[in-house]
Amino acid sequence: MPAWLSWLFPEQASTLAPKVDYLFLFLILASGAVALLVFLLITIFAVRYRRRSPDEVGADIEGSPMLEIFWTVTPLLIFLAMFVWGAVLYFERSRPPDGAIQIYVVAKQWMWKLQHREGPREINELHVPVGVAVRLVMTSQDVIHSFYVPAFRIKQDVLPGRYTSEWFQATKPGRYHLFCAEYCGSQHSRMKGWVEVMAPADYQNWLDSQRLSEAMVVSGQRLFRSLGCNGCHGPVDTARGPSLFNVYGRAVELQGGGSVIADEGYLRQAILNPGVQVVLGYKPLMPTYQGQLGEDQVTQLIEYMKSLKR
Repeated sequence: MPAWLSWLFPEQASTLAPKVDYLFLFLILASGAVALLVFLLITIFAVRYRRRSPDEVGADIEGSPMLEIFWTVTPLLIFLAMFVWGAVLYFERSRPPDGAIQIYVVAKQWMWKLQHREGPREINELHVPVGVAVRLVMTSQDVIHSFYVPAFRIKQDVLPGRYTSEWFQATKPGRYHLFCAEYCGSQHSRMKGWVEVMAPADYQNWLDSQRLSEAMVVSGQRLFRSLGCNGCHGPVDTARGPSLFNVYGRAVELQGGGSVIADEGYLRQAILNPGVQVVLGYKPLMPTYQGQLGEDQVTQLIEYMKSLKR
């Protein structure tokens, strides 16, 4: 972005930020140009074709098919360009690259709770490495919130009862504001924090300094066994339940027809509302853990189930 325009926008600190700014700038310039043209034509026509005497009668004007085609096709092409540009950017921001590190986010009135897969937990602060894609898997513990980092140009609603996700790749170390962009209660304005972008070596040192934290997979494995989940879900399918080995990312056939990809949302549903999506060939025997497990425990179970490989 030109330096003379940079003061109009927040700092650019992610790979997505310049692309969002250029699209926004194009929309502003296109809208401004059309508005200027309309006002200019109104002014010219008002002066040139004004009534010069009280008894003057306007002349008949024949329409021009070519002119009609021009001012119909030209806006259509402009709108199509906006649509295609926006769609490409939307799909890019919706699909994190392979190898992105994953961090779980739980929003609640009025704080952000974050946990790294390696175990460290944070409140209202997130440490990430520069130059590495980071995928956030988010849910709310109470009402609708919205995870918003202006410098990264990312904003995603965080909803109760389901997962939403977004990703970013920071381009320079620094400390950047984190806000809730959805009114969530009387202390909404206090629901804010920081994203600390660090050099990879510094980030690894920070992770090593959190040695007392237990990896989510380890916590999930212990919880999986304490709940007795391994009695029905073993390395192979049993009469009581399907195997969870290699299930993550795979298409699962459902009772009544259809299938679903076993992502984090599906695994969460299987834990809290197992009767909603029953695997083909099985009866809805699994009890629900709704109200018995916190969101932190659910994410730990999910991480353990994702790790199960034959």
